[in-house]
Amino acid sequence: MAHDSLSNDDWQGIVERLGGAASLEATARQNKAFLRPREIRTAVDLLRMILAYCLGHGGLRATAAWATATGLVDISNVGLLYRLRQCGPWLSVLIAHVLASRAPSVAKGRFIRIIDGTTIPKAGGAGSRNNLWRIHSAFDLPAERFGVFELTGETEGETLDRIAVVKGEIRIADRAYMQPERMAAVLDQGADLIIRAGWKSARWRDHAGATLDLIAVLKKARKCGRVDRVIGIAPKAGPTLRLRLVAIRKPDEAARTAREKAQREAQRGGHKLAPETLAAAGWVILVTSLTADAFSADDILALYRLRWRIELAFKRLKSIIGLKGPPGTDDRSAKPFVLAHLLLILLLEPLVDAFEDSPRSDQRAA
Repeated sequence: MAHDSLSNDDWQGIVERLGGAASLEATARQNKAFLRPREIRTAVDLLRMILAYCLGHGGLRATAAWATATGLVDISNVGLLYRLRQCGPWLSVLIAHVLASRAPSVAKGRFIRIIDGTTIPKAGGAGSRNNLWRIHSAFDLPAERFGVFELTGETEGETLDRIAVVKGEIRIADRAYMQPERMAAVLDQGADLIIRAGWKSARWRDHAGATLDLIAVLKKARKCGRVDRVIGIAPKAGPTLRLRLVAIRKPDEAARTAREKAQREAQRGGHKLAPETLAAAGWVILVTSLTADAFSADDILALYRLRWRIELAFKRLKSIIGLKGPPGTDDRSAKPFVLAHLLLILLLEPLVDAFEDSPRSDQRAA
């Protein structure tokens, strides 16, 4: 984003969406981003300068020169860096404000929440530990908007229950979130789950609690191409989770592609590919807490396919908004840099379809 895009007309609209000048002033003071007027007159001016730096391409010196030339504030590049380092907590509050304004109403019924994460590199992090920023997120449907953002270092892994549950939601996630203890926690809070599984990503049980050979189940169903049955998943501690297994056999071409990919990964990793892995590669394996009475196997598969929505949303972050690794190695300035980009995508999401072709638009036109 160029400085010119922060024109007065556009800027006033952004200020209003963030609660207005008085609210920005109050939250900036509460979070110690803006304590008293000096060279910067108001919290609104401070936010405009911070966003101009984080979303522009000119660096600290160029942004300070722009701010001076436009009469916004007369500040040095050192002064701008100091201000940026104070803004992390405030930017987090502003993100929370935008998210809260669009929170789905439980009273209107259930909604879908897709859980996933992405990473961006830290500056100068190659070869070091914790050299990535991790963005944990939830994407809500049918609103098609991010509902939660959380920014951490890479040492904090992706967990299914990190993001608070809204009772009645259907939480969808890929196999990285096949975490029985975390699944139990989400179910206990009143949500339902649809999670993709690998053949060895769980301790499978049948309806009676005995060990279940999942590969044998898939091979037996090869002719009909579908499995829909009650199963159990045993966590390391606690009772077995009673869930439903929905497995759909892939078309031959898709199955062949999946097996070739598995073989390439095995070769790169220098290990022998298990026959069970090749057998499972021909299937989409899902576990869910949704009952067959309410959702057919086709319904479950269709719901899981909605995961591409969050992949598209991450694409927006990294291409349209230009989210990339922040400059510098100091977390005090790097974290606000990333938060500023997350704030911008929330402000722009309602307008994105006006300037981006998406699969969603194509489907509506079909």
